[in-house]
Amino acid sequence: MTYDERYRRYLALIEPALKSAFNSQRGFEFDGLLDAMSYSLTAGGKRIRPVLVLEFARLNGLEPEKALPVACAVEMLHTYSLIHDDLPCMDNDDLRRGKPTNHKVFGESTAVLAGDALQAEAFGTILRSGLPAEVRAKCAEILAGAAGVDGICGGQYMDLSAEGHALSADELSDLQARKTGALLSGACMLGAAAAGACDEDIDTASQYGAQLGAAFQIRDDMLDVLSTVGELGKPIGSDKREGKTTFMSLYGEAGCSRMVEKITALACSTVEKMDTNGFLRELAAKMATRRG
Repeated sequence: MTYDERYRRYLALIEPALKSAFNSQRGFEFDGLLDAMSYSLTAGGKRIRPVLVLEFARLNGLEPEKALPVACAVEMLHTYSLIHDDLPCMDNDDLRRGKPTNHKVFGESTAVLAGDALQAEAFGTILRSGLPAEVRAKCAEILAGAAGVDGICGGQYMDLSAEGHALSADELSDLQARKTGALLSGACMLGAAAAGACDEDIDTASQYGAQLGAAFQIRDDMLDVLSTVGELGKPIGSDKREGKTTFMSLYGEAGCSRMVEKITALACSTVEKMDTNGFLRELAAKMATRRG
């Protein structure tokens, strides 16, 4: 199976599951909240994180279908973070994935609640799955780590606190390892953990995800300068307008390109032994050259 065929197979599992995630709760007075949750959850995107869950589950001996609840959970948590990042009190963005942001469509209060509910449902989706109890507990622990102070929330706080202040390279790397890298690393770990992998293999998954996340963020900073709204699906140039320190402001385009190449090569080396069909290496390579 080629890379593209496997990726399409994973998307064929993920997309219907996300679209039907909250159908059983319809018919109640909070349909508007479910509409807001589904609006952002089904807005598209590459689904990198759930794809990573399914691939690491497969590489560790679990049928991808059985890891689907975990894959959906990580996308719910990711979507919550995007809804909240876009809020007026955070990054104040009007566009996400080429569509109006959640608060522009449903209002700020409903957007806050939609994000809150998606985060809760992410854990509920794991805990209600048919995986063994000890596996569910491990997955919930990993997801909590990616979401909390050491993950998305801590990273976003650091990002907001740093606006208008120059950061060192180490400070910026720490910020982005939490805000972006933690959930990519967590997705890889979740796939391995769902399959009951040993600690060593979960650690390998974590390293690959962290390296992928570092390269992903540097490329994202590049695209905020070099891409277009049409390609990126969200406003460009916002980092400079908000006075943020970025990898582009520290290293420039040539320096960032070299860093992405080096970190991507390291990620590929990390999984070389387990990545028997080259899927993870090709994914990393494609992320390193993406335009959107």
